[in-house]
This record gives sequence, structure tokens and C-alpha cells, in this order.
Amino acid sequence: QVQLAESGGGSVQAGGSLRLSCAASGYHVSNYYMGWFRQAPGKKREGVAAIDSDGRAGYADSVKGRFAISQDNAKNTLYLQMNSRKPEDTAMYYCAADRVNGWLLPKYNFWGQGTQVTVSS
Repeated sequence: QVQLAESGGGSVQAGGSLRLSCAASGYHVSNYYMGWFRQAPGKKREGVAAIDSDGRAGYADSVKGRFAISQDNAKNTLYLQMNSRKPEDTAMYYCAADRVNGWLLPKYNFWGQGTQVTVSS
């Protein structure tokens, strides 16, 4: 059974950094497409970053140059390094996985429970 568990959320001031983790179980991250999404109150869930089974990464324009997605195959964990945080980055962040490449579209089959990130100005 595929399970995802996010951690690392919290409150930071604008300009600060934070790293989110997504521990996977029931499968290996190197065999799945994975992504990070976020959803702010009253807004649709949006793709932030995605990585394919070959390690190629893609980002939403709003986070390019500030966020970095990576995975540690030995730890079976996905990461999202967030730098130069802005108040508009405030949202619930989710990791997702699927055997089909959903890239930055929220069409993945497996989702974590989310971790809240708040950025204050």
C-alpha cells in the first residue's frame, strides 16, 4: 500500500528557508513520478515542482529559482527546499506520487496528508 507522509512545515519570515520532506512507503520513489503541490484557502491546488524517475525536475514559474525538488533513494524520501520565501507561498503543501507522469497537474493517485507552511512579511 502506497503511503506518503509530509513533514517540515512551519512558520518562517519572508526571505527565510525551509525544507519539506515526504517519506514514502509501500513503493520506491525512484520507480514513481512524484510532485509537490500546494493549496491556499479559497484557491485551487497548484503544482509547485515535479520530478520523474530519471531525476528530471520541473517547476511552476512562481517558484523557479527559489525552490528545489530532490529525492534520496536510500531514504525513500522526497524533498522540497524552499528559499527566499514570500508571503504568497503560504499554503498547505502536499506530496504526490503515481506511476503515470502527472507532472504539475494534480492528477496523481497517491497523496500525503499535507503540511502547513506560513510565511510572514
